[in-house]
Amino acid sequence: MKNTYESPLASRYASPEMLYIFSPDKKFTTWHRLWIALARAEMELGLPITQGQIDELEREQGNIDYELAAQKEKELRHDVMAHIHAYGAKCPNAMPIIHLGATSCYVGDNTDVILMGEALALIRDKLVRILSALARFANEYKSLPTLGYTHYQAAQMVTVGKRATLWMNELLMDLEEVEFRLDNLKLLGCKGTTGTQASFLELFGGDQEKVRELDRKIAAEMGYDQVQPVSGQTYTRKVDSAILSTLSGIAQSAHKFATDLRLLCHMKEIEEPFEANQVGSSAMPYKRNPMRSERICALARYVIADAINPAMTTSLQWFERTLDDSANKRISVAEAFLAVDAILNLYENVSANLVVHPKVIEKHIMEELPFMATENILMDAVKRGGNRQELHERIRTHSLAAGSRVKDEGKDNDLLERIAADPAFGLSAEEVRRHLDPADYIGCCPEQVERFLKDCVQPMLDKYPDALQGTGTEIKV
Repeated sequence: MKNTYESPLASRYASPEMLYIFSPDKKFTTWHRLWIALARAEMELGLPITQGQIDELEREQGNIDYELAAQKEKELRHDVMAHIHAYGAKCPNAMPIIHLGATSCYVGDNTDVILMGEALALIRDKLVRILSALARFANEYKSLPTLGYTHYQAAQMVTVGKRATLWMNELLMDLEEVEFRLDNLKLLGCKGTTGTQASFLELFGGDQEKVRELDRKIAAEMGYDQVQPVSGQTYTRKVDSAILSTLSGIAQSAHKFATDLRLLCHMKEIEEPFEANQVGSSAMPYKRNPMRSERICALARYVIADAINPAMTTSLQWFERTLDDSANKRISVAEAFLAVDAILNLYENVSANLVVHPKVIEKHIMEELPFMATENILMDAVKRGGNRQELHERIRTHSLAAGSRVKDEGKDNDLLERIAADPAFGLSAEEVRRHLDPADYIGCCPEQVERFLKDCVQPMLDKYPDALQGTGTEIKV
């Protein structure tokens, strides 16, 4: 039994890929890459750094003596200096030039940006796979009528596939947000202790063009084409706030989907997958609790609340830097990504394995369809010479009586029988029942689904073929 606390996000929920992105190993190996990029750029811009020193740094890149680093941090009370010493112990010739001119945020903040970028790309690919799964589902059920609800009261009919497009439309918005964040993600670059680049200006003998070129070279080596144009010691914490706002939006969309599915599960119309040996309840063996959807909702609420953290941190930064951001962002940013990763893992599993019960859906439709059919019946009766206002009143009276029979007596809805028996309508029972084809009440749903998949979803799936390896992305509308 483990005797220390471990975050459930690590032990139960997040994927190995996302866990690695926010692991110490990933962070510190990225620090090594940044120190190499800095040294190489400084050498190319004329500082007295040798290729041999660069070669030594590259040879030991990623070879981290964690024991020595921990010992040094305990001694120095500074994590960056501890790792400089640990790296320098393996690279004695390069030790004098590691971190030359830089402040801790050079490795810390640039690494944070890089990790968030990789994490966003992982999130992006998972969103694409969920969209692909829901696209197949929507296309399969684009014409299957189901009751639509407003205020959780039966309204006009929709289709199962059309309802799925509402989930997908929100995910598309989220995916576009992720793309925007990735396209506009900028490294901090090398800005120095207060963002003035004074130490680098000194190193380069007052040559401001070399100072600017240093930023460009480091960014290029790390795979970026943009750096923050101005900064204090850190990149503006609005970057964290904006990214967590995007993650919160994903959580909101997932919560909406999972809530809808929990309601549908209660109605026994659509269910999340349930494994052959899965236990729904320790007390009630017949239960089929929607545990995946409930977990999505639970984690989504955490992310939505967590997004407040970087917003508060951003608003409370003093001048060029204050350290009350560090401990907070170390927890809030990483755990938001881990939680969204877990949410999307669940969302992908559920969306790819949804179980539909058409007979139950039809049963619920037929319980409400008599009420929905009254407008068409009214038009039919008026065409045969009836008085619209008088017939409207008679339908209202019959509807109230039929509703009372359903709700107060627990009996079947007999509204159509009442109308057929009323001579004022001049319609036989057979003529009345002709209005009971659910397909007559779904409007443009099938066509809306087809257009949405063709015009909005498929182009997005086509942009990311690597994310869809082996998932079967062909929709064939």
